[in-house]
Amino acid sequence: MDASLVNPFIEGALYILDTTALVKVKPEPIFLKKDAISLGDITGMLNMDGDVSGSIAIAFHKKCILGVVSAMFGEEMTEMNEEIDDAVGEISNMVAGHVTTKIAEMGKKVKIKLSTVVSGEDHVVGHIDGAEHVLAIPFKTTKGWLFIEVAIKG
Repeated sequence: MDASLVNPFIEGALYILDTTALVKVKPEPIFLKKDAISLGDITGMLNMDGDVSGSIAIAFHKKCILGVVSAMFGEEMTEMNEEIDDAVGEISNMVAGHVTTKIAEMGKKVKIKLSTVVSGEDHVVGHIDGAEHVLAIPFKTTKGWLFIEVAIKG
């Protein structure tokens, strides 16, 4: 998988979480994912089509997403609910926008859109068929852990 296509996701997570929630994010070593079980408690799923096709999962541990959304809303969030689902969708869309812009700067056209938000312990993340690998990018934040999974077709 071309690293230049993965870097925009790292940059997007760093930028979006810092600007929207003042959450500092540190990427940890990338690894190949071996199964379809989400690495988090809630996941925003994105589909990418165009010059590059793939799927992206943005998965948050419960503690992380509650902390991020609390910082975004300026009020303490203590339980998973529809507001948290909506926030995960919005964060995923903001990362998608950032990635779309960065990939366009490389001379490629893509459309990235949110397909769903899934939550629950050990929920399944379905990536695009035909992807050779699913890369998992862990991030340690000031609120907890989040993971971005990237599967690029071809």
